[in-house]
Amino acid sequence: MKLRKITKPRLYIFKSNKHIYANLIDDEKRKVITSSSTLSEGIKNKVTCFRNCSTAAIVGKNIGIKINKLGIKEIVFDRGKNLYHGQIKALADATREEGICF
Repeated sequence: MKLRKITKPRLYIFKSNKHIYANLIDDEKRKVITSSSTLSEGIKNKVTCFRNCSTAAIVGKNIGIKINKLGIKEIVFDRGKNLYHGQIKALADATREEGICF
């Protein structure tokens, strides 16, 4: 069985006890292309509660805008060990609204 080589960047989502992070990773170069989180300057000042669905949607919109500025239209969504529900779903939907396909 052959494994396919993924050429699209990977959007990896990580949730800690207090914050949510979204990193766009180029697996070929092993580099983080761009990232967004509840600790980012533009988001940290807007919200009071750092880990809920509305904040996850703000992070998703922010990372979607950054990905669009880089000219990337298709990515691979990596939710890690998290279920596709709640905050993860809100982040993914907000990223899709910015025109990113996965």
